[in-house]
Amino acid sequence: MLTPVPSKPHTSLGRVLEDLGDVLLEPVAVGRTTRKQLGGVVIHDPHDESEFPASAVVLGVGVREHDEVVRLLHDVGARGAAALVVRSPVTPTPELRRVADSTGVALLGLASGASWAQLAAMLRTLLAEGDVGEVSPQTLGGMPSGDLFALANAIAALLDAPVTIEDRNSRVLAFSGRQDEADPSRVETILGRQVPERFTRNLERDGIFEKLYREHTPVYVDPQRYDAHEIVIPRVALAVRAGDEVLGSIWAAIREPLSEERTQALIDAAKLVALHMLRLRAGADVERRLRADLVSTALEGGAAAPEAIARLGLLGQPSIVLAMGLLGAPSPDEDLRLVADRQRVADALAMHLSAVQPRSAVALVGDVAYGIVPMPGSHADCQERSIRVASTFLERTGRRAAAAIGIGPLALDGSGLRASRDGADRALRVLLTNGGAKRVATVEDVHVDALMLELADLAAARGDVATGPVARLLAYDAQHQSQLVHTLRCWLDAFGDIGAASAAAYVHPNTFRYRLRRLAEVGEIDLDDAGERFAAMLQLRLLPRDARTGPPAIEES
Repeated sequence: MLTPVPSKPHTSLGRVLEDLGDVLLEPVAVGRTTRKQLGGVVIHDPHDESEFPASAVVLGVGVREHDEVVRLLHDVGARGAAALVVRSPVTPTPELRRVADSTGVALLGLASGASWAQLAAMLRTLLAEGDVGEVSPQTLGGMPSGDLFALANAIAALLDAPVTIEDRNSRVLAFSGRQDEADPSRVETILGRQVPERFTRNLERDGIFEKLYREHTPVYVDPQRYDAHEIVIPRVALAVRAGDEVLGSIWAAIREPLSEERTQALIDAAKLVALHMLRLRAGADVERRLRADLVSTALEGGAAAPEAIARLGLLGQPSIVLAMGLLGAPSPDEDLRLVADRQRVADALAMHLSAVQPRSAVALVGDVAYGIVPMPGSHADCQERSIRVASTFLERTGRRAAAAIGIGPLALDGSGLRASRDGADRALRVLLTNGGAKRVATVEDVHVDALMLELADLAAARGDVATGPVARLLAYDAQHQSQLVHTLRCWLDAFGDIGAASAAAYVHPNTFRYRLRRLAEVGEIDLDDAGERFAAMLQLRLLPRDARTGPPAIEES
């Protein structure tokens, strides 16, 4: 489920249909509910009985049969929903119209070719969160502050052409109505909320982006240079600037060249779009900071924690804390990119968790993205559910995210969040220390490894060094460039299995046996004594990582 958001006058069902109706949504049985203000987005799950936010838009993923739709209309109507979206085509039977009217739930169809994720993202944009208060005037240039969809419609009216507003990466931030008047490439762009890569490659090849970002006047794009079956209508584009910074661009599908008056109107509109985009960016920054402060306060515990938990909507909710960090240590010149990567992955985690469970709270606190995930229902399988949620997220982001997620124990109420965070931190540290061999773990899964890391911290803080056989072997390896410590480690890890141990050491079993005899002599260790084996194993686990591996292997005969 997506995070519910406070209603605003411009987030009515009619507004959603006006902005998304041409391409994404079609009204099936709407009735007189278009003025109803919306309070959030919910993904239908027949096994989830958690509460809906008031006046929610319910996404009926996988609901196709007529009787299923009727039953779901009754169900979501009883739970206060404002609209139900199912996959088109939907036949508007008299029964569907009657049930929609009696329940007060508008029935909408999601266009073929559009994905549920695209629709959820679009709705999330329209139902912009307003829980951080106003940070700027409510209007800019007569338009609701930050409302790019309203601005796109206004520009479309000035130019008499369908318009998109895009960021520097050709992602669609907002679009006007009348997109059905454009060509297949524009429809594909709107459905995917991103200009297809094959088009951006061609535009880069022809120098369109270079010209767009260099010039301060509209750039004309001739469709004759591209696939006639996809790009039929010419485009005119103008960069949106804030000083020297290019924030994005406006693209209009025009059937005839712009007049001088309309060209000037587009130039003037770009200045207003820049103000709105800066407003959105400032609002997002403020919201992130506030959310980070609330999450951090909730996780720290103490006198201020209950108020923070209440403001996050988590008071009295059994929850689990997830801690996500990026794998790998960056070089100094990668620090800025790493900061951006952390925020990008944290934002992705926030969207994923809010789609899975309403009221999930995510914030980047230092180097770690923390997620507080409510766990309604049975507590018996909450760990399994949290592992599934985290694993699904990492599978979707792929190795590009290069992240790991530690999972804390269940907190039955707000007072247990501190302990859940500590557990998540301990699990995450083990995952990061192991270099991503495993990417998701609960603190129970890695309890012993976490204890060993903490014991190593204690030993390092006290200045403890290796003693006895391990110390003698380390000294010998350093003097003779040998591999006796590594040999001992491989043998202990393999429980004395010479075949497995020699394979781990990448040497012949006979060579390994020789080294084993040699290390017993040099280290003065009785490998048949369980106590001496345990002492050696413990010291090896506590050695710094660079000391554990030893120098490159030198074959001994």
